Amino acid sequence: MSEHNYREVWQYAMSQIESEYKNNGKETEFKLWFNLEYIEDTINTITVAVASDFLWQTMIKKGNIEIIKKKIEELTGQSDLEIKSLIKNTSVIEEKETISQKETQIPQQMISQEKKEIKKDSFSIKVEEPLKKHPQLRSDYTFDSFVPGDNSIYAYNASIAAAKNPGRAYNPILLYGGVGLGKTHLMQAIGNYIYQQRSELKICYVSAETFTNEFTSSIKNKTTDKFKNKYRKLDVLLLDDIHFLQSKEMTQEELFHTFNALYDNNSQMVFTCDRPITELKGIADRLKTRFSRGLSIDLQPPNYETRHAILLKKLELLGKTIPEDVISYIAKNVVTNVRDLESSLTKMIGYSELINKKLTIQIAQEQLRDTFSSPLSGTITIENIQKVVADHFSVSVSDIKSKKRDKKFVIPRQIALYIARELTEYSFPELGNEFGGRDHTTAMHSYSKVESQLKTNSALYSEIQLLEREIKDYKK
Repeated sequence: MSEHNYREVWQYAMSQIESEYKNNGKETEFKLWFNLEYIEDTINTITVAVASDFLWQTMIKKGNIEIIKKKIEELTGQSDLEIKSLIKNTSVIEEKETISQKETQIPQQMISQEKKEIKKDSFSIKVEEPLKKHPQLRSDYTFDSFVPGDNSIYAYNASIAAAKNPGRAYNPILLYGGVGLGKTHLMQAIGNYIYQQRSELKICYVSAETFTNEFTSSIKNKTTDKFKNKYRKLDVLLLDDIHFLQSKEMTQEELFHTFNALYDNNSQMVFTCDRPITELKGIADRLKTRFSRGLSIDLQPPNYETRHAILLKKLELLGKTIPEDVISYIAKNVVTNVRDLESSLTKMIGYSELINKKLTIQIAQEQLRDTFSSPLSGTITIENIQKVVADHFSVSVSDIKSKKRDKKFVIPRQIALYIARELTEYSFPELGNEFGGRDHTTAMHSYSKVESQLKTNSALYSEIQLLEREIKDYKK
């Protein structure tokens, strides 16, 4: 530590940058891409902690580290300051080079089953033995391989906090949202992190369906004591897809008592669901209350920037490269979920390797044409959307399509138009025509108003999610 302490300068610089981002409406972007913790300094360096190497490299590519350096230079007049990073959220602690230095490469032959230390200047890099494999968890589901964005940063940070302090930080955690958005990834990342730090703990990952089948089997075979002994003495329970428990009263009863036993023992519990707890039917109220006792966090589809970052991370993990314009094309067109995003990327890589042909935009357009075509566009109709929304708000379809300006008609009309834009391929002029012959600017205004409200109104978001599910069921 030098006598030239930069801590106060760092804090002041970061506060100024944060204010600038807030003033430009980019507060969430600041929280994600300037998520650094001051550690120490020397006469011309500042060392900060960051959640993962991927986040650090992305911060560099986005120019955010350079922004910090320039801000500090404005405050101190020192132009040769270097910023170093220390990865803090993995079991392997590595000191990373600055953006102005060449990254240190650790030869593969230097990594063995035993711990080794590699000296670099006055620092040391510890290389741990390979990650231990938990029998129920996917080894690739880690925090380092998860790419957080505006849609998932809250869930990501909460999961890390729970993994670092299981049973005490946030307990239980409920992650909910549509398929392929990362719920199971984060759940298993919690389990993997805890297992690497404290392998003596009893960690169990199980789907709600398997839990139900095991319980039913234990009743049939008269081994319920064995079942209870297995689940009620866990240190960590990771229970996936609890919506499967709807209307399964006996399993719910057993889970209720399991929950109480684990909670009293300060055991960490994590649950996932495809929708908010309030929308589950056939679940006992006392169990709903327990699911909601800790944190309930929704994961939404990622935005373009996050989708692009996910593709880059996937390529990095696979050790593959494809043209940037193809990456951008996939990120722009696959808007559903991470699973579809990775599937499209895998298809492109497989095609390129099997045909031995370099990928181009034209090839991507041809090969992914069926993937990008919405499976809902031909089956969900404007009429169905209007009918479901009208029934939900106790108005008529003719009221929604009318020129009436009463609030009780305007709100359902705007919501129906928003959902229609989201679930169909109709343009704004076409939507305007379907909603009483309105012009396209009116349709755009209605859509934008709902879209803006969704950013701050979680109740409205849940309501629209519910309506969209009803609309998808209505067509069957």
